Amino acid sequence: MRGKLGITLAIILAGLALIAACDDDSQPDEAGFVEPRQDMVKQQIVRRGVKDARVLEVMRKVERHQFVPEKYRDEAYDDHPLPIGEGQTISQPYIVAYMTEQLKLKPEDKALEIGTGSGYQAAVLAELCAEVYTIEIVEPLGEEARERLARMGYDNVHVKIGDGYKGWPEHAPFDAIIVTAAPDHVPQPLLEQLKVGGRLIIPVGSVEQELRVLTRLPDEKPDEIRTSEESVLPVRFVPMTGEAREH
Repeated sequence: MRGKLGITLAIILAGLALIAACDDDSQPDEAGFVEPRQDMVKQQIVRRGVKDARVLEVMRKVERHQFVPEKYRDEAYDDHPLPIGEGQTISQPYIVAYMTEQLKLKPEDKALEIGTGSGYQAAVLAELCAEVYTIEIVEPLGEEARERLARMGYDNVHVKIGDGYKGWPEHAPFDAIIVTAAPDHVPQPLLEQLKVGGRLIIPVGSVEQELRVLTRLPDEKPDEIRTSEESVLPVRFVPMTGEAREH
């Protein structure tokens, strides 16, 4: 009798374990997304010339499907941007990798991101440097990103809801600044918060946009900010809103 009870109990426990496994979305989801993520890096990013080994490793690691709405998860690793709500998008994977590589991040660096969106770019930065400060003007997106990043263990990412045009002066200077929405000019406050030797990457323009990389040079005068500037790529980003439209 005890043997029959033991067998019955084992069957019940096995059934419960199977049900729990079926209910755990993260297990089958992640297993199904590993290969597309590796293919994304190989086909979309490496083939277009991104070479930084640290950036490539992070792009293979960060789960992009966690940062897009459920209905777009099957497209998470495709070669195009995706809607994330509130009229905003998550950038094409190649653009994320390219912009990140241009920052030349070091493990001890502190980075500022303008335009948190769903939090994907912030997660990529968080894998590469010590601290990430990110600002999102659309409150629902910012709150969702804050919760998502915390849930995924990115405790070195600090999210602020607000207008990113003026940056985050309380935590300046920054080694790197990345802007993921396009103003029609480079905001002066961001240049002021960039460390000497630091790099700023930003899309600039309205109808026709170009991606610019600026490096801050040593100041020759107390009230003068000197930079070197390079236009590196034609792009298309959502426009920067808020104070950027007033200048």
